[in-house]
Amino acid sequence: MTYNMSLVSARIGYRYSKSKVASSFIALINFFSVFGLCLGVAALIVVLSVMNGLEDQLKQRILGVVPHIVITHQADDKPIELSQDHQAKHIASMPFIQRQALVQSASGLSAINLQGIVPDIMQTASTLNAHFVANDLSVLAPKSYHVVIGQALAQKLNVQVGDSLRVILPSTTRFTPFGRVPAQRKVKIAGVFNLQSTEDSQTLFMHLDDVQRLARITPAATVNGISESTRWFLDDPFAYLDISNALAQQSITHITWRDIQGPLFDAVKMEKNMMALMLLLVIAVAAFNIVSALVMVVIEKTPDIAILRTQGLSAWQIMQIFMFNGLFNGLKGALSGAILGIVMVFALNPLLILLQVPIALSGDGTPVPVLVEWLNILWIVLIALVLCILATIPPALKALSMQPAQSLKYE
Repeated sequence: MTYNMSLVSARIGYRYSKSKVASSFIALINFFSVFGLCLGVAALIVVLSVMNGLEDQLKQRILGVVPHIVITHQADDKPIELSQDHQAKHIASMPFIQRQALVQSASGLSAINLQGIVPDIMQTASTLNAHFVANDLSVLAPKSYHVVIGQALAQKLNVQVGDSLRVILPSTTRFTPFGRVPAQRKVKIAGVFNLQSTEDSQTLFMHLDDVQRLARITPAATVNGISESTRWFLDDPFAYLDISNALAQQSITHITWRDIQGPLFDAVKMEKNMMALMLLLVIAVAAFNIVSALVMVVIEKTPDIAILRTQGLSAWQIMQIFMFNGLFNGLKGALSGAILGIVMVFALNPLLILLQVPIALSGDGTPVPVLVEWLNILWIVLIALVLCILATIPPALKALSMQPAQSLKYE
């Protein structure tokens, strides 16, 4: 019986939301409240998709080069124990050496981060190979003293593939007749990558064996074939925390990418959250504009309310009529906004290219990086509907306070 009466309330509420009210002013307010909700939902979907795209670009271009986890000390050389979930996230590992160095050309001098890597593992486990403009990591062979540098660094030093550089390690010195001098070596540029990030001007790759010789690390200094430290590659760099906690519980000293690039991603996340909050406030304003429209509908439908009360509808069922009315308006606004937002996201880049808007964030021919996360869209629609339901409570209470006898007195 209760179910049937609720169904009656829903049908009446749907008819009220669908029918044209007598006052064109009320209809205008109702239209703009639904239209405002539609625009707010669409804007939030577009902004979050762009911010998600930017975050994904940063993850590929920066975390493709920055080590996800580097183990620097393993207690008692015991094997590392990981659960099956952690093993699924850990896709590869390799011996690794990292040094702060100077690189010199005929045109200039620059500070860089020298990484000694195993090219075969690095090629398969990182995203770096997708961003090469000349050759790739396969050109790094032991005892060749070939290096791979970023395009920004090559432009800064005015060099190209085939030119020579001098790599200087201030932390490693040797005695000469002229005193103590830093270790240095003449190397040849064999490849150039372009990530379009700060790593282009800061990172230089060399084969692990060559860096060991340059840094004067003897084989006796290695443990279990690992030269100083081990670099771990994760399937998703953002899933580092569980593995980091598991390593800490085993007293394994390590660093993660957050120790190096954490502030940058925190800034992007904060900006994303603030933009979402501001647009949610826009949605909230549009949702609560439904209040004014519903209050006017309640006043106009006063005789109907009185008749329904005399027909046996309870106060709660009367409230349900106007709550369903607001909910149906919210559904129209939220769903139309979701459809509009999705269309705008996929049409954004073609539209910017057509209008020749000078926006170029990704540099690969796509003006704006976008990434649609369907779960985010679902949450946006649900939050908009919840705000609409909350907005219907004051008008519903107004309808509840109506007295049937007083309302029908002059009818």
